[in-house]
Amino acid sequence: MLLYFLSIAWLRKQRIAITGKELCVIAASGFFLWTGGNGLLIWSEQHVQLGLAALLVCTTPVWASLIESILDKKRPSVLLILSLFLGLCGIFVLMYPALSVNNISDFISGLTLVGASVCWAIGSVIQKHNQLNISDFTLSGYQTFLASLIFVFLSFLFNEPLARPTTIAWLAWGYLIIFGSVLAYSSFVSALRLLPINVMMTYAFVNPVLAVFLGWFFLGEAITLWTVAGATLVVLSVFGVFREHAGGGSKEEEDEKTDVLHG
Repeated sequence: MLLYFLSIAWLRKQRIAITGKELCVIAASGFFLWTGGNGLLIWSEQHVQLGLAALLVCTTPVWASLIESILDKKRPSVLLILSLFLGLCGIFVLMYPALSVNNISDFISGLTLVGASVCWAIGSVIQKHNQLNISDFTLSGYQTFLASLIFVFLSFLFNEPLARPTTIAWLAWGYLIIFGSVLAYSSFVSALRLLPINVMMTYAFVNPVLAVFLGWFFLGEAITLWTVAGATLVVLSVFGVFREHAGGGSKEEEDEKTDVLHG
């Protein structure tokens, strides 16, 4: 991945050498996005249904908005607090079936998914608030490379067995590289640089619904009343965050608007 991204940057005559400060920002954001966000998600998906995982992860915009409010030293609005409350209620409703039968494994996996959402939000905010003067391909290349080193270290630390992937696993791996990393993640990095973070996170409206449908259609995962109720609360929570930002941007965004108006 490093060679791929840096090759594109080099062919486009973009800078591929980075400074120490840039390396620190890339490492910090990459740790939370990849190791914390994707790493915890990958582990959790081995124990919970695809739809549940997607629904819990889609609370990311709520955490990102809350973190931005703390960084901007702004008192959270009533709508943001209400959105956070709805999101927490949605998480509880989604995890209640596991709690009601004392399924500790599913409960821990659910908490881990919430941790993955918080980590992805932290990484996104770090990257958004520390804009780097390098191309998106250069940033993506170094970020994925550093994350892969951390994953290798963790695999040895936790004594992970040597993988013996099947043909299906190889195909899934190839799909994730091409569509998940090369196309989707590089697009995410570009959009994060250009768009407000609340607009960036609106994918959370679509992903959970699509994932629940795919889990039902391909894997036979059950769609229960708990799933529908929890999904409704979580999506309302995300919608509330979006509306809260649509009504008024962050301090940085307002400053940018003022600068433009005054030339």
